Amino acid sequence: MERHSSTHSQVSAALPLAVSVPTKRQTGEDVVREGDRVLRKWSPEVVEFGLWVEKCNQQHKCSKSTDCSASYLSVEELRLLFVIVAAAADFFRVLDPLSQLPTPQHPKIRLYNAEQVLSWEPVALSNSTRPVVYRVQFKYTDSEWFMTDIMSIGVNCTQITATECDFTAASPSAGFPMDFNVTLRLRAELGALHSAWVTMPWFQHYRNVTVGPPENIEVTPGEGSLIIRFSSPFDIADTSTALFWYYVHYWEKGGIQQVKGPFRSNSISLDNLKPFRVYCLQVQAQLLWNKSNIFRLGHLSNTSCYKTMADASTELQQVILISVGTFSLLSVLAGACFFLVLKYRGLIKYWFHTPPSIPLQIEEYLKDPTQPILEVLDKDSSPKDDVWDSVSIISFPEKEQEDVLQTL
Repeated sequence: MERHSSTHSQVSAALPLAVSVPTKRQTGEDVVREGDRVLRKWSPEVVEFGLWVEKCNQQHKCSKSTDCSASYLSVEELRLLFVIVAAAADFFRVLDPLSQLPTPQHPKIRLYNAEQVLSWEPVALSNSTRPVVYRVQFKYTDSEWFMTDIMSIGVNCTQITATECDFTAASPSAGFPMDFNVTLRLRAELGALHSAWVTMPWFQHYRNVTVGPPENIEVTPGEGSLIIRFSSPFDIADTSTALFWYYVHYWEKGGIQQVKGPFRSNSISLDNLKPFRVYCLQVQAQLLWNKSNIFRLGHLSNTSCYKTMADASTELQQVILISVGTFSLLSVLAGACFFLVLKYRGLIKYWFHTPPSIPLQIEEYLKDPTQPILEVLDKDSSPKDDVWDSVSIISFPEKEQEDVLQTL
């Protein structure tokens, strides 16, 4: 019964009578029974064990306010009618291939940065070994449906076995125009059979995109500052249509977070930071679509931390402090050494004075007392024989002779 009633809409156009499936007893207004015929006003009236087959009078058209004649069918006639309806439904099902192939399920459109990707779940058929292929079509606001092929969009998504269509696979600049209104539809195909079209809600890239964090972030520590350079999440061909603003979230490690921005430049300098301190930061992009005044705030970048350097004044202070500290340390060491020398002068003299040594002869005598030490000492102390040369005076002047004699 349920199967037959589901096919009522397909058969009703081929039958000359309007069929109302009964569920409970008829309770309409202004019903006048004349044998097997009644005159009544149109209302959704049904019976328990039969079927009212309504036929409009020739003088009136059937409507909610028109009187129509109706005939009551018995249970046997009703069963026969259902058999006919079921056969007709089977006939129309064979002619209609849409009912034989299910539609792709859960289609999703991924719009991340410049990516435009349509994906869906595969259609599984247990009674077929041939692969199911898929066809994707697109249209703009006031256009007809177009095939997704190389000529139209740069990629082929017609009769593909994959369950994904990447419209930006050729290049990041490919795909649909980012400010256009785009609608996609999808269906499954298997030979001569195909499913019904599944139409996705329209989208505009700038309106619906998910903006990622800035890329290629480089941070250079400066004198009490951090210089940040990065690239945009994706390229925008016409900056008069859309553009990016940037924000920097930063904080001293263990401190309170601060936000600086917006900036238009891809190079940002965080100044007036404390020297020799560790700062952590994140960069965020915001897409502004000028045409519709739509803002799309992007994801934050990963957290990274850097230590700032000293500025010129701090470096001068460091040089002065190091010099004064070194001089003070040397002065303290010199004073300490002088104090120790004065306090332990005798001990130092004792350490550095050469001890007296015993003469060798006495040392030998002490080793062997039987030796005649006195003779040895006397012998050593006796004058040695002088060695001289003989000189003879032959003559000398008188004055010198007198001087010599006086000397003698």
